[in-house]
Amino acid sequence: FTYNSSFAMRIFKGNNFAWYSVAIVAVLQVFITYVPGLNRVVFGMGPMTGIQWGITILMMVVVFVVMEIEKAIRRVLKAQGKDTDDKEKWIFDDTEHPDVNMDLPKGASHLNLVEMTH
Repeated sequence: FTYNSSFAMRIFKGNNFAWYSVAIVAVLQVFITYVPGLNRVVFGMGPMTGIQWGITILMMVVVFVVMEIEKAIRRVLKAQGKDTDDKEKWIFDDTEHPDVNMDLPKGASHLNLVEMTH
């Protein structure tokens, strides 16, 4: 995910539940935004103007393009053997990385999760 481009047909396949959730959120957002009474009384907002939609779409495109540029830079740097996974100390790091194997099996987590009891 960190390195692969989003400009591929594979993004439309795979997890159908992700598409269901996108559809549900989109329908709910349009419902909340444009149903009279619900938008102004309950949520205190109104429908967006064409200019507001344009700004929203523009910002979505800007964020998408910036992220794709970052992924392309990461791919190039990784091919050159550079540290793109933040495993080495750099100028912004104020603590040493622990001397442990940072590679974990798929699905594992670095988090030390504990069960909370009452």
